[in-house]
Amino acid sequence: MRLLLVEDDNHVAAALSAVLARHGFDVTHARSGEEALQALVPEGAGFGVVLLDLGLPDQDGYEVCAKIRKRTSTPVIMVTARSDVRSRIHGLNLGADDYVVKPYDTGELLARIHAVSRRTPLLDDTGATETALRLGSVHIELPTRRVSVDGAVIQLTRKEFDLLALLAQRPGVVFRREQIISEVWQTSWEGTGRTLEVHVASLRSKLRMPALIETVRGVGYRLVAPAA
Repeated sequence: MRLLLVEDDNHVAAALSAVLARHGFDVTHARSGEEALQALVPEGAGFGVVLLDLGLPDQDGYEVCAKIRKRTSTPVIMVTARSDVRSRIHGLNLGADDYVVKPYDTGELLARIHAVSRRTPLLDDTGATETALRLGSVHIELPTRRVSVDGAVIQLTRKEFDLLALLAQRPGVVFRREQIISEVWQTSWEGTGRTLEVHVASLRSKLRMPALIETVRGVGYRLVAPAA
């Protein structure tokens, strides 16, 4: 996923960009509000999420958020040290999708990025909502929950489909184990971790693609799009 990081502190931006890159994000760094607005032309420029710091050198971050919302529906997460309720409400009323207060836990920030991106419908090249995903020879039909490989239908359980569809919507992006368990099993129970491993192994076997779902040690999983 492409991500626009709007942060005027180069040291903070470099550290955060490195973390995001390790989790599969393609990060573009904008150092000012104007630079951020230019990066989002035309119509979001393919960014999946904007991380917007409010303390910018040229414009107030709230003003930048309002301008972004007029130009694109790309999700915006405000990142700021302003923790009072009034500031949060103001940011959300301007169109921000979420509001993270510094200092923040990196794991929580990643979870929030994935959460806002999941709430945004995937669009095809014409701007229409996608109903199917193609990953090489793998074809996933979302409305009918049908999966096929080279035209042959693969029988998956409900959770196997949910897991595959989640990973396939953001190829290359690392999903943390906690995120997957929360999204697919709707629980935070640690004992579900073994169940996740079993489902990943089952998907690899049924699809006959051991390398399709990559284990990122100590973090989670990501889907590696196969060649067509």
